[in-house]
Amino acid sequence: MASPRNNGNARGFRYTEFPEVDPQIQRLLREAQQKLDSPYNPNSGFSVAAAVLTSDGQIVVGTNIENAAYGSSICAERTALSTAHNLGVGDQCVAIAIVARGKEGHPTPGVTAPCGECRQVISEYGWRSGVGEGFRVYLATTDLQRVLPTTIGILLPLAFGPEDLLNVEPQEAAN
Repeated sequence: MASPRNNGNARGFRYTEFPEVDPQIQRLLREAQQKLDSPYNPNSGFSVAAAVLTSDGQIVVGTNIENAAYGSSICAERTALSTAHNLGVGDQCVAIAIVARGKEGHPTPGVTAPCGECRQVISEYGWRSGVGEGFRVYLATTDLQRVLPTTIGILLPLAFGPEDLLNVEPQEAAN
């Protein structure tokens, strides 16, 4: 599950004020924020919504879905990306916006970053769409006042990707 960050400039990242963000990304962030009432989160009460932007401007949204067996839960990021795939636009995804809200509707104290599993999946979609490590990630506070723009290459350096699965002939053992 995504984890909230409290520090205004955590680990060298720099926040941007919402009005300074590109209008297309503002729309992406608003689409995510509007879905914060939609998650199925009976256990944690923690709501996460993610909105994916395609290269032709489509927006696909997903929310977190919890189960009593936590391993069966799915994060908002993976829900949005899987939905994009099922809609036939998985290879056009170029950016994702993530917004969260705490229990009982309380705003998170900072932005919420994707978990490691979601970072890996986002990375895969970056390679599918041709943007690779440049896949844009926008993390925002619940009220959208602060936005942390970054890329998946920054969030997941040295990612394991499709090129790591290429068939390579084994070298002959040295005598």
